[in-house]
Parts: sequence; structure tokens; C-alpha cells
Amino acid sequence: MRDLTASMQEKLASGLTTFCHCWLLERTDGVKLGFTDHDENLSFDGVTYEALAGMTASAVTQTLSLNVDTMDIAGALQSDHLNEADLAAGLYNNAALTLYLVDWTDVTDRDIVFAGSVGEISRGLNAFTAEMRGLSHALNQERGRIYQRACDADLGDGRCTVNLDSPTYKGNGTVDGVSSGHVFSASGLDGFSDGWFTGGKLVWTSGANQGAAIEVKTHVNTGTEVSFELWESMAFDIVAGEQFTVRAGCDKSLDTCIAKFGNVANFRGFPFIPGNDAVVSYPNTGDRNDGKSRLGG
Repeated sequence: MRDLTASMQEKLASGLTTFCHCWLLERTDGVKLGFTDHDENLSFDGVTYEALAGMTASAVTQTLSLNVDTMDIAGALQSDHLNEADLAAGLYNNAALTLYLVDWTDVTDRDIVFAGSVGEISRGLNAFTAEMRGLSHALNQERGRIYQRACDADLGDGRCTVNLDSPTYKGNGTVDGVSSGHVFSASGLDGFSDGWFTGGKLVWTSGANQGAAIEVKTHVNTGTEVSFELWESMAFDIVAGEQFTVRAGCDKSLDTCIAKFGNVANFRGFPFIPGNDAVVSYPNTGDRNDGKSRLGG
């Protein structure tokens, strides 16, 4: 049961209220932004809540169980901060969200209605819709290591230790020709073998997409042309002459770790796990039934 102040309870009971909603967004880079569905800006706790975004919210779905509480918010892309470029760059991905019910005549009279994080975002040229996920959403995320054949480290992290800034694994390219929003040819990378950057990360260093990072789906070097296919189309058109940095990819297999990176000492998988065939197998008269390991030795 929600514990409201006496003045808020009195105003709600009267049927004629002066309440509005305020959203506090805290991005993963530490930037705090406030928005409100009131027709004027409001301020409290050192944050100004902008009215220009035209924010509206769906009903909040909340339960007493561990199900994820959800709601959707929609707004216009009019704010100096909440714009299409920032959304496209992923600056609001997994941002923390707090929704307040606020008396706009006395902002000290307020209550937290919802707390969670930003989920999926869909956007157009003039508006956006964002899914808000409750705090219990974190319980659905995997924690700890996974017992599997493939490596569970991220290439270049502290457990992997591969130096992705080495010229062996990092290249700088320039767009030559564009086929679509996610397929283009490039120059400056002729020295890297076919598929070297497949599964790697590409970061734009110039153009409208500058700063945006995306995973490479395929990297092809035919000897006469180098081309890339990205997993998703970029938010803004790719233009010939734009520059980018790209780092090698890893398919998480033991063979790749040995041959491509020479890093088997830091391989974080379990490549010798018996497969399903071993689990369901049984002795046959033609097998070597001497009690030794089935893997040899």
C-alpha cells in the first residue's frame, strides 16, 4: 500500500487535483535529465523537468510477485537533450528511470510511482516510444559464468587480455561506396585477411554517425575490394568519405583463440565437455570396453 502524505491524500480524495507526472532519467554516463507532462517546467532536487518533450505515459502494470513491472512512455523529439540523434546513438539504453507523481503547486508534495530502467525504444523523425522496465527485470539477467564449450569472456576484456589497440587487431578505414544503410565498401584495410573483422566492433569517427558503435556481421576481402555488412542499419545514412575504426572479431572457439590470437592460456571456455552423444551413449560389443576414458589415453 502506498504511503502518501496527508495533503496528497486530501487532494486525491477531493476529485480536483493539481498533480502531474515527472520523469527523471539518469543515463549510464551519469547525465541526469528531467521531463514532465505539465505545461510548464518544474524543478526539485536540483533537476529541472522540461515540459517541451510532451511526455505521456501508459498505465503502470505492477504486481506483488516477481513479474517485471512495465509501462510505456511516449513523447515528442523537441528537447535539446531528448532528440533523435541521442536516441540513435544509444545514450538512453538501460538508463535509470524514476517516475514521480508531483503536485505542481507545491513540488515538495510528491511520491515515487515507478522505478526501473529504459528498455526497447522505437523512434521516428518527430516522436518516440520507450518501454520502461521495473527493478525486478535485473533478476532475469544471467549472472556468473556459463559452463559451455565457447569462451565466455569478451574479446579484449580483463579476462581475455588481448590488446585490441594493437595494429594487428585494429584498423582505420574510409568508406568508398555505399550499397545500403548497413553494407558498404572501404579502403585502407587491404592488409587484413578475409573475415578478420567478422564479429568485431566498428566505431564511426566522422560523419553523422560519429561515435556510434555497431557489430560487424561480415567482413570480406576479395583481394580487389574490401566490404562490410553490419548487423543493423545505421541511424543516419552512410556517406562515401566517412571514416571509421574497426577491431577484430572472435567466434569464441578454441581454434580461433589459438590460431588468430595465440591466447589459449586465457581461453575461458570448457572445450572438452562431453557432448550429447557421450551422455546418451552405451557400450557396444565392437567398442574398446577396457574401462579407460572414452576420450582416449
